[in-house]
Formats: sequence, C-alpha cells, structure tokens
Amino acid sequence: MPIVLSIPLYLSIYNLTFINAYFETISGFTSTGFTIFENIKHIDQGLVLWRSSIQWIGGLYFLYSIIFLIDIYDESLKKSLTNFISFNTSEILKQSIKILLLYSGLTIFIFIVLNIFGIRTFNSLNLAMTIISSGGFLPVNNLSSILIHNSHVIIFSTLMLFSFFSIFFTYNLLFLRNKNLNFFYEDIHLFLYLIVVICIFFVFFSYDKNFIYSFFSLVSSISNIGISLDIDQSNLNFVYLILVIIGGSFFSTSSGLRFLKIYSLTKYSINQILSFSRPKNVFMNKLIFSKINFDSKDINKYFLTILIFIISLFCLTIILSIGNLEFEYSFKLAVLTLMNTVNSSLYGVSEFDFQNLHYLTKFFLIIFMVVGRVELLTLLLISKKFLFKY
Repeated sequence: MPIVLSIPLYLSIYNLTFINAYFETISGFTSTGFTIFENIKHIDQGLVLWRSSIQWIGGLYFLYSIIFLIDIYDESLKKSLTNFISFNTSEILKQSIKILLLYSGLTIFIFIVLNIFGIRTFNSLNLAMTIISSGGFLPVNNLSSILIHNSHVIIFSTLMLFSFFSIFFTYNLLFLRNKNLNFFYEDIHLFLYLIVVICIFFVFFSYDKNFIYSFFSLVSSISNIGISLDIDQSNLNFVYLILVIIGGSFFSTSSGLRFLKIYSLTKYSINQILSFSRPKNVFMNKLIFSKINFDSKDINKYFLTILIFIISLFCLTIILSIGNLEFEYSFKLAVLTLMNTVNSSLYGVSEFDFQNLHYLTKFFLIIFMVVGRVELLTLLLISKKFLFKY
C-alpha cells in the first residue's frame, strides 16, 4: 500500500526521487512525520492534503492490524475490548466497522472544533488528520503561525489527547450500557498517569513560562505526535524523550512501549522481590480498578517488548552514527524513529535535513519506522509460536 500511496509524490512537480517519495510516504503511513521537504509553503495544497491523508490511512490501518491480530496478545488487553474468548469473523467485522466509524467521527469532531475556534478550514482539516493519526505532518512550517492565541493552544492540546487514550474510550463512555470497569481500566490508569505528569510539570518544570505551553509539549510527547511551538525548552529534551518512550494507550494510534505494560512489568517485578523477602505473604499481580490478573506469560511479552526496543535503539543509533551524524543526534533520532514521533525542538532535533541523507541511511530509517509502528505485532505472533507455546 505505501508504494501506491507514494505515486502522487513521485509524479509531482518537485522532482522527488523514488527513495525520497517512498521515505515521505512511509513516514506518513507510520505516523512518524519525518519529511524531506524543507519548506512546506512551496508545496501546493493538493499535495499537502495528500500527505495528511497518508497519515490518516496509516492510522486506520494500524488500528485494523490490532483487531486482526488481537488473539496473539495477552488476555488482559483483549478483555478491555471484548468479552469474546476469541475473535471470530463476525466479531472482527463488528469491531472493524466500529473503528471506522469512531475514527472518522473523531476526525470530523476535531475538524469542527478547530474551525469553531477560528482556524482556517484547510489547516483544520490537515491538523485533524494529524491529531487523530498521531502523525507529525503539518500544513505549515511553524505551528505557531496557526495557534496564535492561548485558547488555540489549550484546545489543540486537549484534542491531542484523543490519540493518547483508547479509540474505544469515547464509545464505551457514551454507549456502553453495562459500565464494566474492564473496558475502562487502561484509560483509568492513563488518566492517573496524565494527572501525575501534569502535576510534576506544573510544580517543577513550569519555571516562569506560561504553563499552557508546557502542557502542550507534554501532551504532544505522551501522544507520540511530537509537534512543537516556537518556544525554547531545550533543558527538557530528555524529559520529553522519556514521555515519548512511555507512550499512550494500546488501542490508540500512539506508539511507545505503552504505560500499562511498563506499570505491569514494574509491579510484577516488585512483587517478585517482596515474595522472596516476605515468603509468607501473598502478593496479587492485579491491576487497580480491575479484576484482571496478569500472569508470567504476559510479563514475558512485556519484557520482550522492552528488550527488542533496547536492541533496536542500539542498532539504529550505531547505524546513524556511522552515517556521519553526531552521537547525540543519532540517539535522539533513533528514539523518535522507533517511537514514530516527529523530530522537533522538543527533542533538540528540529532542524534536520532528511533529503540529503545517504540513501542507505534513509533505507534503514524506513525499516525501523515500520518496526516501531508494528510494535511487535508480527514479532509477538512469531514469539507466541516459538517461545510461548508451552
């Protein structure tokens, strides 16, 4: 599909090579946001809209991938979506239609809200597709030229949370008759995590700046969108990278290692340590606000997720360093590539020339953008057959 989507870019009047057109398409399709265009103002509006559409299609494709491969994941995550023991054809069709309606509906809702707050229609449409897909393509060079009022920044920050929480959260909240906490437990944990992060930023990282800009930056990072405003926050680059790595909901278009997986792995590890120091006590590996327990098989998969991320990060950092990039830039760019987050001033890599990178470097970035986006969808399927079959 990305090859087909790259055709309009390749045939455009901007003389793009095939590798550049494909790089731009993969960047959009994986909702990463790296771009080979130096000045968006020089691109005609039709192509700008096409770039945003690639993001939107990629986000929808990713959500469908989760549904089609849901049975390879642990039971706790599956129980937050359905009461079915295993997905049959009718259940997959039902959930797929639900995703399409929710995804399209939320896109229209974001578009309308942005229009209500006075943002130009063309920009609202592009930004709506960027937000819902957790992408990084913008219709302008600098987002600050669009979000010119504090109200714009606040509403845009709030709308970015749609790609942080589960795509099913709004549906379950409004239409689910039996309010089973199993369908909300991940979003409850994410909400508490969000509140804690906001409080930490408000107390320690606001300094004398207006807090709404700090709020914008942290929401952009936790939702793996990564876009920034024209504000210097270089002292928080590492903090924002940590938020990017943690990520958002499993059933969302955001990337990252996922907060719930990190939390479950941490709690399980602490319980294991305490069980040795207090052997007479019983420690439950259960998530709060839920009756769902996670077993050792789930923990093995979570640990494998982190292990593969570390190995991938090490490999990509070395590859980029060999390509004559400074180690700091190589490390930051490797993190953003694997987490499918656009490079921006939030992470100290806003000015980066992707167009003139060596074609082999672009090739490796394409591979790792895809690896980061599938987020072990394929690898977990393989691991289930060979590592977790007993």
